[in-house]
Amino acid sequence: MMDVTKCAIQEALIDLGRAFDGFFKKRVKYPKPKKKGLHDSFTMSSGTFAVDGDRIRIPRLGYVRMSEACRFDGKSLSATVSRTADQWFVSLSVEIDDQALTDKPHRSVGVDLGVTTFASLSDGTKVAGPKAHSRLLAKQARLNRQLSRKNQGSKNRHKAKMKLARLHARIANVRKDSIHKLTTELASNYEVICIEDVNVSGIVKNHNLARVVSDMGFFEFRRQLGYKCERNGSTLVAIDRWYPSSKTCSSCGEVIGSLPLRVRTWTCEGCGAEHDRDINAAINIERVGLASIPSPTASSAGSNDRGDGGSGQSLDFGSATGETTIVEAVSEPQTSNSKFV
Repeated sequence: MMDVTKCAIQEALIDLGRAFDGFFKKRVKYPKPKKKGLHDSFTMSSGTFAVDGDRIRIPRLGYVRMSEACRFDGKSLSATVSRTADQWFVSLSVEIDDQALTDKPHRSVGVDLGVTTFASLSDGTKVAGPKAHSRLLAKQARLNRQLSRKNQGSKNRHKAKMKLARLHARIANVRKDSIHKLTTELASNYEVICIEDVNVSGIVKNHNLARVVSDMGFFEFRRQLGYKCERNGSTLVAIDRWYPSSKTCSSCGEVIGSLPLRVRTWTCEGCGAEHDRDINAAINIERVGLASIPSPTASSAGSNDRGDGGSGQSLDFGSATGETTIVEAVSEPQTSNSKFV
C-alpha cells in the first residue's frame, strides 16, 4: 500500500460505496471485484495531481509526459489513469464555464437505425456504419488461434495477447470515432432529433442479429446523442419501440400487414408511392416525434427544410402505442472530460 498513491485505494472504496448504493436501490446487480489485468485503472482526486502543459504529476511516479496538453482551461477535478492493451491513458475532468448556445441551421430530423445502413435520416441521407468488427473478424480469429497455441506464462503468449488486445482496441476506436462524428453533427445542426427507443438488449438475444447490432453500437449512439443534445440545447425525442415506422406509408398513412427484413423497398397499395424502407421509417419517426412535443417547438419544427412536404404535411398517422420519451435540454454547469494517449 505504501508503493502506490493513497487515492488509488480511497477512490476504489468510494466506487464500491456507489456500487452497493445502486445494488440496495435495485438498480444494478451485486458488485463484483475487479480482476488485475482487466480494465486496469485508478482515479486521483483534485489536489493530488498537477497538470503542467503536456505533463502530469502523478504521486509516487512524478511527472509523466502526455501526447498533448489539456485542451480546456479550468479547475481540474479528477484524473483517471487507465490502460488499454499496451497503451496508457489519462482522463481529466475539468470544470469549465457554460458554452454559448448557437442557432441550429435545421429544425428537425428523424433518425432510423439499421443493420444494413447504420443511420438513415428523414432528409434522405444515409450513413453507412464502419462495421470494424466484421471487416477485421478474420484477423481476430487468426490471432485467437495463435494465442491458443502459446504456452501459459511464456513471453510469446504475452506478445500474442497484446497483439490481440491492440486489435480489439482498434475495433472499438473505429466504432467510437464514427459514432462521435455522427452524434456531434446531429446535435449541432438540428433543434429536434427524433429516434426510436430501440430494445438493444432484446435484439442481441437473436443470434442472427447479435453480432451486427453489437458492431453498430446502437446503445452507445443513444447515450452519446443524449448528453450532446443537452450540451448543445437540442431536444431529443424517443418514440415508442412498437410504432410500425417501417410499415407505415409516409405519404398516405396506410399500414401494411408485414414487411420482412429482406425487403428494402416497397410500394404502397393505397397511393402507389414507392418507399425506401429506412428513409420511410425515418420520416415517420420524425412526424410522430414532433407530434408528441406539447409545445410551440413542434409546430415551428413541423415545417421541414427539405421542401418536399416532409413534416409540414398535416396527415394523421396516429401516435406511438406507448409513452414517448422527451429529453429536454437544460443549461447546467458543464464538466468536460478529455482523454489523452
